[in-house]
Amino acid sequence: MFSTAPMGTSTSIAPSKTQLGQFFTPKNIAHFMANQFEGPFPEIVRLLDAGAGDGSLTVAFIERWREAERNGRLVAHAYEFDDHIASDLRTNLAIAAQGGAVEVSVFDGDFIQRAATMVRLQRGPRYTHAILNPPYKKISSASAHRSLLSAIGLETVNLYSGFVGLAVELLEPGGEIVAIIPRSFCNGPYYRPFRHYILKRAAIRQIHLFEARNKAFKDDSVLQENVIIRLERGAAQGDVVVSTSHDNQFTDYETLIHPFSRIVFPDDAGAFIHVPTGDDAEVLRATNFRHTLSEIGVNVSTGPVVDFRMRDDLRADPEPGAVPLLYPGHFSGDSLFWPREGFKKPNAIRHNRQTEKWLYPGGFYAVVRRFSSKEERRRIVASVVDPTRLPPGMIGFENHLNVFHGGRRPLPEDLARGLTLYLNTTPVDRYFRRFNGHTQVNATDLRTMRYPSRDALSALGGWAKRQLSLSQSDIDARVAAIA
Repeated sequence: MFSTAPMGTSTSIAPSKTQLGQFFTPKNIAHFMANQFEGPFPEIVRLLDAGAGDGSLTVAFIERWREAERNGRLVAHAYEFDDHIASDLRTNLAIAAQGGAVEVSVFDGDFIQRAATMVRLQRGPRYTHAILNPPYKKISSASAHRSLLSAIGLETVNLYSGFVGLAVELLEPGGEIVAIIPRSFCNGPYYRPFRHYILKRAAIRQIHLFEARNKAFKDDSVLQENVIIRLERGAAQGDVVVSTSHDNQFTDYETLIHPFSRIVFPDDAGAFIHVPTGDDAEVLRATNFRHTLSEIGVNVSTGPVVDFRMRDDLRADPEPGAVPLLYPGHFSGDSLFWPREGFKKPNAIRHNRQTEKWLYPGGFYAVVRRFSSKEERRRIVASVVDPTRLPPGMIGFENHLNVFHGGRRPLPEDLARGLTLYLNTTPVDRYFRRFNGHTQVNATDLRTMRYPSRDALSALGGWAKRQLSLSQSDIDARVAAIA
């Protein structure tokens, strides 16, 4: 049985997938997601597919249900905003519904508007299952979507997290949702309210990680790392299955079971969601994550100089009255190279009353690039700011650097060098990848991590200073030996 239910008007010009935040689900991923649902199915299955696209997820679920059940009935509701896609959606679902016992309805218009109203008024259908590949697009703080979500207590910054939060709200107790979503929700302050919202209402049952970034949607130039997550509404939280595959072919599919305390650390107010892999025990043991930055007397901040806001004070090359302005491009490996001839960015910034508050005193600092490229071996790339390579006086740090400092003052040399060395180790990189799935490294992420003691870091820096050269294996072995 097939029906359509219009929800609003649509435009006459077809928007692009990028404008809508859409990336269609490849068939093999759709079948993988559908197979995540555990049986047995209830006599009447009510399925939600929000942002259904061409219907591949609903079709895969219908096939999965038919393989598992010879009796019963399936009612599927598919929501799709773009009426240029909805015609294909209706056709595909009509074909899938043939054979009886399946009733499908397509709703056009705005899912967030309709679902938020249903949740707020406690009206409308509730579902036993939800399967989602929601749109990925930022939500403006002044948008109607933000207001609608806020009205039901869901504060979030992206359509995908809004869709997932609403789907969880529309599930019956014990209902399951499987969604493929960007991994960005796992960490950082922007998604903290969303993480708390979900963890309060559902238990995490499984997280699937694609080990090769950008391979889930390789034909769509997706820049985000994606995970597939399975949640159960209103259930007690238990162990979590973490599965991995290199890409969307799933030929090397593997699973491990972890206690929830390794997914969300009990003392983490930010509720970062970690995705441990097979080397999890080695990572935690070797790197001694015990101390916070505040416990070792170190701060980390985003570089305060936003160049496009201070164009009049920027200088291409050093000159009287100007001080060094450091960009990621001034660092290679863990070393500083300033000034750089032919550099596309300014080498200096004027030091005056207007710029004074954005500058730091000269001295030793550790810095980490805020953005790494997909091709870089490590996600965290740390370097030492060595004042002997700069003229005396103040220093400017551009906004694409994270700066480790002591209350806006320099760090002792050994501490700065030890901190840099520690951040550049393989175990730290593995640890960071547990909860960070994109190329951005935020100060909040670095603040959330754990570190060796101040004395241990200083000793590490003193040792590094005495070495003529250091390989990655030398660094990793030395850090692993820290007691």
